[in-house]
Amino acid sequence: MMAAHPLRTVVLGAGSWGTALAALASAQSDTMLWARDDSVAHEVSTRHTNERYLPGIPLPETLRCTHDFDQAVSHAGSSDGSLGLIILGVPVAGLADTCHRLARALASRPGPLPAVVWTCKGFDHDTAQLPHEIASSHLGSLAALGVLSGPSFAHEVARGLPVALTIASQSSDVIEATTTALHGRMARIYASSDVVGVEVGGALKNVIAIACGISDGLGLGANARAALITRGLAEIQRMGVALGGLPDTFYGLTGMGDLVLTATGDLSRNRQVGMAIGQGQTLDSILAKGITAEGVRCANSALALGRKHNIDVPITEAVCNVLFEGVSPQQAVIDLLSREARPEQDTDSN
Repeated sequence: MMAAHPLRTVVLGAGSWGTALAALASAQSDTMLWARDDSVAHEVSTRHTNERYLPGIPLPETLRCTHDFDQAVSHAGSSDGSLGLIILGVPVAGLADTCHRLARALASRPGPLPAVVWTCKGFDHDTAQLPHEIASSHLGSLAALGVLSGPSFAHEVARGLPVALTIASQSSDVIEATTTALHGRMARIYASSDVVGVEVGGALKNVIAIACGISDGLGLGANARAALITRGLAEIQRMGVALGGLPDTFYGLTGMGDLVLTATGDLSRNRQVGMAIGQGQTLDSILAKGITAEGVRCANSALALGRKHNIDVPITEAVCNVLFEGVSPQQAVIDLLSREARPEQDTDSN
């Protein structure tokens, strides 16, 4: 278990979520943030803001930020042998590169294995791997691993508003380090051992949120949104259990909680993309505006996994048809509604 020494935390990635988590951790942990952009690192350290990603939100003066990757990683080490926490605040697309770089930095480091936690949600675009598969392939022998997820908007966390998150890991050290760094004040941290279930919930809720956004953009009303959320949760659970997750996980923070937030919240980028499509905009024009939504990136991977495991994922398929196959949102709705009537509790179909 973790030694009784002050925890040292590093957050790799100074986007909105990485910066928000670093600000949260700095209240009760010696925390350093790493920014890929030197100008962002300088701004966080000197002006205590990150206007690019969290405009108008002051950051704690105790939070330090560096552009030096090795310096950041070394901060999580300690000569007294205490455990360090490294949070990977990068998207799925950047996870493999960050893990590879981190592995090189950790390879010759003495002392106990650090706790490494990632926050990204989705599937790898090329391999359809979940984040834990990517992280394990690079860091499996160099760190104790876990995933931090749950219903959370970065801007709200950075402003000090309440949030509840789940840390999932097979390592008690990872759970203890993450809880020590983040639990308390305005954050409540729950523990889980179901890494797969937590990751699948975080990935697929983005796709369902796009569907809900399309429905809202078409003006189909609250009834339709509630149906999509409810049947979307059933779709997520089917996929998650087939991939090795536990059924109850999907009724918790990283399943139902994250889905409700992302499918209904005005800050949800996935919902914003869906609404714009429902209102007649094209995906290319939406993405050209700089809106990044993980649901767009992982929708095809989710559909491919569903087909590979013979899992019925009609909402995911409808989203892919609209995003990539030229099917109109109106036709996708008709296709979903015209599906054969089935018992609600039949877990083999939607």
